Amino acid sequence: MLHVLVIGAGTMGSVHAEAYKNMPGVKLVGIADLQADKAALLAAHCECRAFTSYDQALGQLGSEHIDVIDICLPTPLHKSYVLRAADDGKDVICEKPLAGSLADARLMIDYCKQKGVRLFVGQVLRFFPEYQNAKALLDRGAIGSPAVIRAARGGSYPVGWNDWYSDTSASGGVIVDALIHDFDYLRWCFGEVERVFAKSLHGRVQAQLDYALVTLRFQSGVIAHIEGTWAHEGFFMQLEMAGTSGVIDYDSSKDTPLIMRDRGQRPGSRAGVPVPESPLEPSPYARELAHFVSCIQDGSEPLVTAEDAWEALRISLAALESARTGRPVTLNDAARSTSG
Repeated sequence: MLHVLVIGAGTMGSVHAEAYKNMPGVKLVGIADLQADKAALLAAHCECRAFTSYDQALGQLGSEHIDVIDICLPTPLHKSYVLRAADDGKDVICEKPLAGSLADARLMIDYCKQKGVRLFVGQVLRFFPEYQNAKALLDRGAIGSPAVIRAARGGSYPVGWNDWYSDTSASGGVIVDALIHDFDYLRWCFGEVERVFAKSLHGRVQAQLDYALVTLRFQSGVIAHIEGTWAHEGFFMQLEMAGTSGVIDYDSSKDTPLIMRDRGQRPGSRAGVPVPESPLEPSPYARELAHFVSCIQDGSEPLVTAEDAWEALRISLAALESARTGRPVTLNDAARSTSG
């Protein structure tokens, strides 16, 4: 039985706590949050204890009754809590992005290795059934050789503790906080990114609006266009993979969200075969956390590693730099080879 302490009672802390609540082999022992009322409310729902700090939780529960620290806090707080959990010998699950800088992310990864604890990062898009199905179709050669990819996600401007999303130096805006999901997923599908070019509203508009369009050129030759927005109402995700013999099309706003279209070589070829998502599927977050738990229990490697999270952050920060300078950014293979 793994005993898990969740740090943070905001949106993601609530999602993670709900997933642990009924997870086999897991006991959610507490919720820690500086805002006592939020911690108490979530803890009551999940039938566990509430604390106002990590230190209070360790002091009252006892270190031996905590195996895993799950960090669901604003990005600037990730580093200190990951290092503290590693010092205490606890395996760590940390929401994305791992950190606000590559240097901090590298320090966190290396520190956990030195302390002999596991570090998992919540790049959850790999656990969405639709995106897993799309990759399975891609890997089977259903669309032939992939060439052009379009992805998008967005919705309204997020609201967080002390309005921290509006501090773009802390959140990284829609590029680092949202599009990092697509960067990780597309790298999983198509390999290493060679060049990044981006345009965005980052730092240009004072109102709570953000938008970015990022182009990635992969070493394989694939080109991807990724759009992110925090200027609309209603959350959505989209993905289109176009290849030499077909197209995979996903739109979360449609009744039939995932469709495979065969280009065909004859008149009257069928328009597409829908790949439905089962309504009985557990949430992608529950799937992700259950996977991380199983990796802790059996020592296996996760579907998404901390190194993958470092690479996704590297692409995100390159996109920020490109948007700031108006120039494309070429990713240096030397940085990758020396990062591990």
